[in-house]
Amino acid sequence: MAALMTSVIDNPGKVAEYILTSRNMGIQILSPDVNEGQRDFSVVNGQIRYALSAIKSIGRSVIDSLVEERKKNGKFTSLKDLIDRMTGKELNKRTVENLIKSGALDSLDGTRKQKLEVFASIMDQAAKEKKQSIQGQMTLFDFVTEEQKEAFEIQFPNVGEFGRQTMLALEKEVLGIYISGHPLEEDAALLKKNITVTTADFDVEEETGHTKARDGSQVTIGGMITGKTVKITKTNQIMAFVTLEDLVGTVEVLVFPKVYEKYKMVLNEDKKVFMQGRVSCAEEAQGKLICEQVIPFEDLPKELWIQFTDLEQYKKQEGELLNLLEPLDGNDPVFIYLKKSRQYKKLPASRNICATQQVVQIIGEKFGEKNVKLVEKPIENV
Repeated sequence: MAALMTSVIDNPGKVAEYILTSRNMGIQILSPDVNEGQRDFSVVNGQIRYALSAIKSIGRSVIDSLVEERKKNGKFTSLKDLIDRMTGKELNKRTVENLIKSGALDSLDGTRKQKLEVFASIMDQAAKEKKQSIQGQMTLFDFVTEEQKEAFEIQFPNVGEFGRQTMLALEKEVLGIYISGHPLEEDAALLKKNITVTTADFDVEEETGHTKARDGSQVTIGGMITGKTVKITKTNQIMAFVTLEDLVGTVEVLVFPKVYEKYKMVLNEDKKVFMQGRVSCAEEAQGKLICEQVIPFEDLPKELWIQFTDLEQYKKQEGELLNLLEPLDGNDPVFIYLKKSRQYKKLPASRNICATQQVVQIIGEKFGEKNVKLVEKPIENV
């Protein structure tokens, strides 16, 4: 499989396809690594190491120089060590930036965010010292001992690391795929509860020559919008071709004018949505979805349940609760549950709120985390 990936290394879409196939076969894909990776995709203990030359905007010649330097003088020990040793060997700022974003420098000290903060200044200083050395000029390091040189080693700013979603987005930007995780992993349970098909069901099966999702069938699929192309029809109306990605692949979604007009405000890249519609399959070709309805994840119906010991306790705290709910206006109902009598009641619709995990946290701080629960209703109730 590594050889197949290398054969299409200039086609990110095809590389992503083979990587998804590998993952479905149980083969782990390792992040690119300046100290372990090669120019091409390579096999390490049954796992596939991402090719350094498959990182966007990095030429093969600089990767060859990097691998040769590593073989000749050993692994890189720090960001500064890499820059010092590679200065003058076609290493530019875009190359280092993309190495950092891809995770290829994770084996070196510092977080990705810290490295992105300091790499440019390190490169400027290294280039200056290289120029002075060529011109025969003395530099600061010609006057200090080895111990003193250590004091000048890189000092990372205290900026921490990128959030999970940002880190994954940067990986996708320079690799074309997600390596260290997937933005939808945290939504796996929500997806499983509500979908009837995955993107894999739109792929043609080798054994049958057909897709698992049958032509004309009504389905529900969920995922994240990763691409959108808007077209003007012959009748001068707007429609869109949307790419929806889930945990196993992608599918093309056709959104015709009437549906597009209704949902255009939520059809944006990186938006997590459920889509309902009809499967369209040409003979021996990947299936498509004709979209009829779009439901953003956050618009799924929810109920907020708040537990009290008994009616007496509820009455004592009712005013405080209603004041807390007042500014949380929305469409999600609130239920009160009395533990002793096992009774419950639904508050009037005028008390409906926009129920989120943040709201659960706020109310939980007042009435106890164990007494507040957010219940997500299945998609058929939308």
